[in-house]
Amino acid sequence: MAGILEFLGDIISAELDIFVITFTLVVTMVILLFLSFPMFVPLTVAALIGLVHFSEIDTGVVIQQMVTGISPNALIAVPMFILAADIMARGHTATNLLGLIEAYFGHRRAGLPITACISCTLFGSVSGSTQATVVSIGQIMRPKLLKAGYKDSFVMALIINASDIAFLIPPSIGMILYGTLANTSVGELFIAGIGPGIVLALLFCIYCYVYSVMQGDTITLIPKRNRAERREALRKAILPLGFPVLIVGGIYSGAVTPTEAAAFSVLYALLVECVIYRELKLDDVLQAALSTGLITAVVFILVGVGQAFSWYISFEQIPQGLLELLNLEGASQEYILFIIALSFFIGCMFVDSLVVLVILTPIFVPIVDASGLDPVLVGVMVTLQMAIGSATPPFGCDIFTAIAIFNRPYLEVIRGTLPFFIILAFMTALLIYFPGIALFLRDLAAF
Repeated sequence: MAGILEFLGDIISAELDIFVITFTLVVTMVILLFLSFPMFVPLTVAALIGLVHFSEIDTGVVIQQMVTGISPNALIAVPMFILAADIMARGHTATNLLGLIEAYFGHRRAGLPITACISCTLFGSVSGSTQATVVSIGQIMRPKLLKAGYKDSFVMALIINASDIAFLIPPSIGMILYGTLANTSVGELFIAGIGPGIVLALLFCIYCYVYSVMQGDTITLIPKRNRAERREALRKAILPLGFPVLIVGGIYSGAVTPTEAAAFSVLYALLVECVIYRELKLDDVLQAALSTGLITAVVFILVGVGQAFSWYISFEQIPQGLLELLNLEGASQEYILFIIALSFFIGCMFVDSLVVLVILTPIFVPIVDASGLDPVLVGVMVTLQMAIGSATPPFGCDIFTAIAIFNRPYLEVIRGTLPFFIILAFMTALLIYFPGIALFLRDLAAF
């Protein structure tokens, strides 16, 4: 009891101890979160309390750091990729991609769930948005899978988890923000995410096949498409398929930067959906622009406030103190990667993944630098944990998207997620012990 009172006394008297400061910041944020304040408020208030109470530094530094946080040129790509994703989500892109995969795989055993998985991966590479993928692919594929005899719990879990591959396959908003916060090349992160994204999609497809075999005769197959129907499906999907090829190919070859690729993606989306498909009207584009503005404002506020918060904890040397607390000095790179993965996974289970990214990245960057870990590998690991957390109870954001879109209760939506969680955990272990999965293409691009 005396120790607790002494600790509280240190807080009141502004004793400059790293554990006192950390405890004060954490408690402040937790209290404000439980009071239902949006996440930028706890971050801002915690930074201000630290500056005023412990450091007595002019609070104007918060504004300076917020401006600094949203100044990097790489962030220009964020609203453009969001706008391109919104335009394509409102158009025919998802339908045409689904039609192509279904034409070639739908009639085979496990054809429909594999179609859903590959379509989520391809649409994720077009939109970069997990929630847009859940909506666009899920609304089309769920009725087909249910009609074929698949259990709804399996169907919803498949769509939720396969959609999260969008975190890894470029363009990835999470990778752009991580690259900005950690001062890491966004182009290298994009290229490094391709390998893990493909491996994860393959693992999901294998599970879909095993599940379908176990279900046996309860699963019905759709008729095989003839050659003419396949050619027509391919013709319709050529333009959507061209999007990831041009974006990734442009970055991989060095012809364009990620920001230039983002600008091109908007032009490409407008040409495909408005001029060629003629699916969208001017009002649809204006609505997409309005939605993009709102989402971008939220993201940039978080990034700016996160920069102010990270500046303060760096000023107080809190990451270095946590390094000593976690006993990571001299630890193996595999152990450090495990700690990073576990921290981000737990955080993303309870809080929006972008918020976790803003809070934890500044803490681990000094640890990554000191350990000699490749920051690109760490960035891929972080985005993988964001994907896992977004689909994992209790508060994964894609779970609640599925609840809203499919109009099903929470427990039913999460019932089939365990096998996919095991696969995602296995993917994490693969990245830790076989980093070449992520770094092979990046290293190849360097030649």
